[in-house]
Amino acid sequence: MSSYVLRRLLAIVALAFGISVVVFLIIRLIPGDPVAALLGTSAGDKEVASRLRAQLGLDLPMHVQYWQWLTALMHGDFGYSYGNQQSVTSLLAANFPATIQLTIAALIVSLTLGMALGVLAAVKRNKAADTVAMTVALTFMSIPSFWLGLLLILLFAVTLPWFDVVGGTSLKGLVLPAATLALGSMGFNARFVRSSIIAAQTQRHVITARAKGISRVRVFLKHVLRNALLPILTIVGLQVGQLLSGTVIVETVFSRPGIGRLLVQAILAKDYLTVQAVVFIIAGIYALTNFIVDLLYPVFDPRVASR
Repeated sequence: MSSYVLRRLLAIVALAFGISVVVFLIIRLIPGDPVAALLGTSAGDKEVASRLRAQLGLDLPMHVQYWQWLTALMHGDFGYSYGNQQSVTSLLAANFPATIQLTIAALIVSLTLGMALGVLAAVKRNKAADTVAMTVALTFMSIPSFWLGLLLILLFAVTLPWFDVVGGTSLKGLVLPAATLALGSMGFNARFVRSSIIAAQTQRHVITARAKGISRVRVFLKHVLRNALLPILTIVGLQVGQLLSGTVIVETVFSRPGIGRLLVQAILAKDYLTVQAVVFIIAGIYALTNFIVDLLYPVFDPRVASR
């Protein structure tokens, strides 16, 4: 078990380093000059532009820029956002809680509805309920999140004024953004759960348990659902990354504060340091979530730790 954890720990450290390199290099490929974007009409003053470029460290070799950024990053310093006139760390602290709230709410809704539809479809396999459940899942998988968000706003905030239209940070204002973010992944979860349960139902020990006369409900809960849980655990780690990246669109559509909307604004303003920080945070959370999922695997299946 200890060697398994050590391997996963070394893997996530290497992954974090790789993420930092990729994030740093990709941001540098964005067309345009951040100095010109920050200075605006004053960009023509070469002395001012040169001074700001030196202040941002953009006049240094690429490897030196990366090392300085990485060193500051390890000390919790993400740099200074000149566009917002405050540190990137304070920007993240102000916007991060709203994104985490939205992601957790969407994850709960997605897993709950997805598992319910998936179990229903698997239990009623090749029947009308299976067809209806999978049709609903496929429909929501096919709808772009920005369009779904606009439809929900039109229906439940304009036509039926039940929820806040945009910008709501209360529980009432969380419902529509969370539903928009969750429904697309809910369809994927439903199809995945259905496949996992159907595969688990064909295992020999499940067939043997049924042959012994054990009730179908007990067999399903004790044998089928438990065996299907491990693949489902995998998609939880994948879902977190998908939902975090989906907040970029959803927070923009609903004018909701969060790091997704902050990322869009930083890209438009060519705020390199803010973009780097947000992308690194999203990728880091995704990697950390999958690391936690890897640690939970041996809990549900002890055979994994011995590999």
